[in-house]
Amino acid sequence: MSDEPRLDVAGAAAPPRRNGELVFAAPWESRLFGMTLALHRAGLFAWDEFRERLIAEITAWERAHPTRDEWSYYARWLAALESLLVAKGLCAPAQIDACVTALAARPPGHDH
Repeated sequence: MSDEPRLDVAGAAAPPRRNGELVFAAPWESRLFGMTLALHRAGLFAWDEFRERLIAEITAWERAHPTRDEWSYYARWLAALESLLVAKGLCAPAQIDACVTALAARPPGHDH
């Protein structure tokens, strides 16, 4: 696909930044970010498809959580990516659930 990802710098879809640089609170967030870009660059989806889902996920979460308790930008990013992959027929919900379960069962520090 020819559309190069444009990361919003303001608004609902804008990723967390500090001094203009992307900020990741945990390693899984940066891996998720990189994986999303790689899947897009492999031509599996248009960036605007993902961006629209991300905005919708954030909007739905904010409506359900007006106090923004337990907010996680990258949890919304993950939900947007999962729903896009399912909608495009690239993954089945059961496959995603199985991967989440397997990753959650790994011991702390497994990736170091």
